[in-house]
Amino acid sequence: MARKKVKLAYITNDSARKAMFKKRKKGLMKKVSELSTICDVKACAIIYNPYDSKQEVLPSLFGAQCVLADFKRLPKMEQSKKMVNQETFLCQKISKAIDQLKKQCKDNHEKEITHIMFQSLIGKPLHQLNLVNLNNFGWFIEQCLKEIQKSIGTLWKSP
Repeated sequence: MARKKVKLAYITNDSARKAMFKKRKKGLMKKVSELSTICDVKACAIIYNPYDSKQEVLPSLFGAQCVLADFKRLPKMEQSKKMVNQETFLCQKISKAIDQLKKQCKDNHEKEITHIMFQSLIGKPLHQLNLVNLNNFGWFIEQCLKEIQKSIGTLWKSP
């Protein structure tokens, strides 16, 4: 049975918030344990409970201390190699989104030019195109002709 999407917002009802905390904490602890077992990595989780004075530690207090000590023994460069702050993370996401947008714009532009080419082949007039689209259309036709000539050259060379 599929679960509905949970709205990520502060839960104002105290009893509902406590119940959600218990469920999520149990799930998080299970995930840390599974990750450690399945991938054979050292992992620990420390949860400070706002409803209880003691913190919960997985796998154990000693196990968590060992994992943290191993991490602290690494050189500073190794420790922070893949760490990012929120600003850096957002900049990376924005950069990736901009790259995807540029790629999509390029693909859309090529599809538009291809559509114009096919429209012209079935006899639709090109007089409604502006100068930029006409220049792009001419460039696209030149590229297609170069590819055709290259293919013909390859065919002539092959036995």
